Order: sequence, then structure tokens, then C-alpha cells
Amino acid sequence: MNIKPWKLSLLVALSVSGSAAVAQTSSAQKSIELERYNEARAALLKQGQSADASFELGRLYQMRDMPDSAAYYFNRIPLNQKDATTMVAAGRAALAQGKNAEAEIQFDNAVKVSKGKDAKVLTMIAQAYAESDVKDVTKALSYVDAAQKANKGKDDAALMIARGDIYLKQETGGGEAMSSYERASLANPNDALSYYRKGQLNVRSRNYNEARTAFEKALSLDPSYAPAQRDLAEMYFYAGKYDEALAGFQKYMAAAEKTPDTDAKYASFLFLTKKYPEALTEIDKVLARDPNNLTMNRLRAYSLYETGKNDEAIAAMDKFMKLAPAGKVLKEDNVYYAKMLSKSGKGGEGISLLEKAVAADPTNMDLRKDLAQAYLSSKNYPAAIAQYKMRMKDGKGDLADNVLLARAYESNKQYTQADSLYNVVITARPTYVPGYQMRARVNTYLDPTSTQGTAKPYYEKYIEVASANDPSKYKEGLVEANNYLGSYYLFTKKDKNAALPYYQKVLVLDPANKDAKVAVDEITGKNKPKAPVKKAPAKK
Repeated sequence: MNIKPWKLSLLVALSVSGSAAVAQTSSAQKSIELERYNEARAALLKQGQSADASFELGRLYQMRDMPDSAAYYFNRIPLNQKDATTMVAAGRAALAQGKNAEAEIQFDNAVKVSKGKDAKVLTMIAQAYAESDVKDVTKALSYVDAAQKANKGKDDAALMIARGDIYLKQETGGGEAMSSYERASLANPNDALSYYRKGQLNVRSRNYNEARTAFEKALSLDPSYAPAQRDLAEMYFYAGKYDEALAGFQKYMAAAEKTPDTDAKYASFLFLTKKYPEALTEIDKVLARDPNNLTMNRLRAYSLYETGKNDEAIAAMDKFMKLAPAGKVLKEDNVYYAKMLSKSGKGGEGISLLEKAVAADPTNMDLRKDLAQAYLSSKNYPAAIAQYKMRMKDGKGDLADNVLLARAYESNKQYTQADSLYNVVITARPTYVPGYQMRARVNTYLDPTSTQGTAKPYYEKYIEVASANDPSKYKEGLVEANNYLGSYYLFTKKDKNAALPYYQKVLVLDPANKDAKVAVDEITGKNKPKAPVKKAPAKK
């Protein structure tokens, strides 16, 4: 599946921009940036109800997607009509609760009080928008421009990072975002966050080499920068380098704050890298402390299915479905559930779920593949063929799709169509060993009495490429190929001498093969009937 509901970014709160708040809370700010939320919270609570501590606690809870708590701490700062920073806090409280118009009033008042010349206040407002869910960036960018003017055109790292984060809210804002992060790193070459942001944006653009360079730069500036280590590991996953991805994530685990959320991320990453038994171990650890963790319950069901424990997987999925609010059930949940039901013999229920998923997302070709496989399991071959053909429409399919469609045709006894597709596969990949066996096998159906020997050249080629590759991997196929060729020469061509080496090869591969043993004995004369022994006539 292309869409991964368990993707780490769905479990991890967004990293935050460096705050323009005063230096007394700089240690807590850094902890927030490094996603060490418990550590930051403990340090801030020790400061009592100071304005600075309350402001940072508000940011912390906003990062943890707890808007009511965020608003509580921002509002704990008494509003002072002569202090612009208290108005910024009030505006942030309103933003956290989705009261955007009210937030604008507070921010505009803060600008008026500071006469529009305080770059710190304007930067704080820009950061408020950068760290919010507000999608319309017009107002936010006006504060960025005002802050830049107050800075007399000189770039400030915190402002540039906020500017980049704001532009990222636009689908086409990637270029301006990258430019902003570049300006931030030039303004402060020792700012790890700016390099981390560049790494994140390069991953989004699939520029993995540039992303790796940026993440490694962030880590060289701050080896404790756990989010960069995590995202570097996730980048390796996207690039298909699973061993490096897992090794990198283990480094992240060593650097990250020890929390249930961190354990959940590790469990998710193990699942992503297909370490299903190991993922189950970590998932169960999290669920022992947090039985209703939605993501972990989802992954437990998935992992049980992937490890072949289908009955347990269905029970786990049933539990998940009961826990999950309607809006939290993803189409991938239904896909997995359908696979489980199909495997348990309840194919009709599974197909119904998959059909609904495809209807909801008709362009998702991975869903069509899952539906086709479900149709195959229920022996509805024409329906499976239709789904595979949709995947290959307008030349979009790959060689694997050719194989899948060919198998569906073969199951539907449309052997000519299957043969044509297998030909496409081995023509495109002459070293693909199974392709020759597939084409040979379908030709045995086209020529069931072996009169024409249409399967012969493909079994011969199969023996050639399998033997040149790794014969131990293809033992069963080599037995099949040699058996066919032995039978072809023995019964169709009546050529015992040509047949004998093939049957002998079968016995080398499979000494207990009864058909080959009978054939060898027949060819070598060991099965010739003995002359009857004449008995002496009985005495009268």
C-alpha cells in the first residue's frame, strides 16, 4: 500500500521553531525542540506560574495536540494592555482553540502597543502561526514581512524558520520554505533546527541524498538532536534501505526521551521494516501500560496477520474496530480486515469491505490489487482479471502486474492470454527464472497430450537459467522440468535413450520420486517380466 496509516509522522508531534521568549526558559525551549516533552514540562513547572514558564507550557501542550491545555497555560498569563507579549499569549490561546478572528485582534493590538517596531513581538506572532493549524498564510506572512522590516532587512534564524514553516502550509510553498531555511542557516550557521528543517523538506521532495546531508549536519552540530536521527532513519526506510533504517532508529531510541510514545514509535518502525515478531513484542509492552492505544491496537492486528496468526489477528482487529471512533477507521484497516476474513473462509465479507474501499478511492491501484487477490481466493476469476487490467490501464502496470494478470488468466483457463503475458515478462527479464516455468506450465495446458511439445523449449530454458543461477533454490521446479522432458521423450518421441538422463536427474534431485524410479527401471529393463517357471506335473 502506498498510504501507511502507521507512518511515524502520524505518531510524532511536529518539531517546533525556536521561541523568541526570554532566555530563562531556554533550556526548556530546547527540550521542546528535541521533543523531550516530559523533561521540559518538569523544568517549567518548577518555575511556578511565571509568564515565561506559562508561555512555554502553552507551546508544549500545543505541540502535543492538546489545545485546551495549551489555551489554559497561555491564558494563565494576565493580559496587560501595555505589554505586547501578554497579548501574543492571548492570541495564541485563541489560535489553539480555533478562534482565528479573536487571535488576529490580539496580535494586531500587540503590534499597535509595540508600534510595529518590535521585531521580537512580530517574530513571536509569526511563530504562533507557524506552530498552529491555520492554513491561510496571508495574515501570518504580513507579520513576517513586518518583522523583517523591523530587523532592517537582516535575517534572523528564528524568524526565517517560522517563515519556512508558514510557507509549508501551502501546497506550492516548498521553494519559499527551503529558501527560508537556507537563510536561517546562513544567519546562524550553528542552528541545528534549520538543517533539520531542510532535511525534512528534502525527504518530502524525495531528495534523499540532500536530506541525509542536512540531517547529518544537524547531528554534527548537536549529537543529541534525536528528531534528526529519527527522520534520518525514516528516510532510509523510504529509500528501501531497511537495515540502515532500523540501525538509525535504534540510535534514535538511545538519544530520545524514554516515554511510552517513544516505545510506540519504535514498535511502529519495527512494523514498517517488516520485523513483525519484534514489533509485536514492543507493541505488547506499550499496550500493557496503555491498553486503549489506538495505533498500537491497529498495529497489533496487522502484525498478527503478517506473522500468520490469522485467528488472533481477527480478534485483535475486532477489538480495534470497537475502540476506534468512526472517523479514526482508515481504509487500510478495512483492507487488512478483508484479508483476514478472506483467509478465514469469510471471503464474501472481506470482498464487500474491499469493494467499498475501492469505491471510496478508485484511483488507488494497491487497493485494486488487494481486491483482485480476494476475488482470486473466492475463485471469481473474471472479476480478478478486471481489477488487474485496471491496474495496467494506459500502460501503468509493471512486470509484477503482468505476472499477476497472467496467473488470473491461467486460473480462468484462458491459457493463450496467460502465455502472451508470460512471454512479455521473460522477454523483458531474460534472467527471471520462475518466468520460464510459468510459461512452460501454461503450455502444458495448451498442449495437454504433449503432442506438439510446446512446453519443451521453456522447460529446457528453465533448466538452463535455474542451473546457472542457484539450483538449490529451484529444486521443485527442476524436478518438474526434468520429469516433463523425460516423459516427452519417452512417450511422445518413443526415445528411451533421450528420456533416461532426465529421469536420472530427477532421482538425483528427489531419490524417492516414484514416477522417475519406475521410468528408469522400465528404460533399463529392470521391470522386464521374468519367464514363468514350469512346474512338474502333479503325481497321480
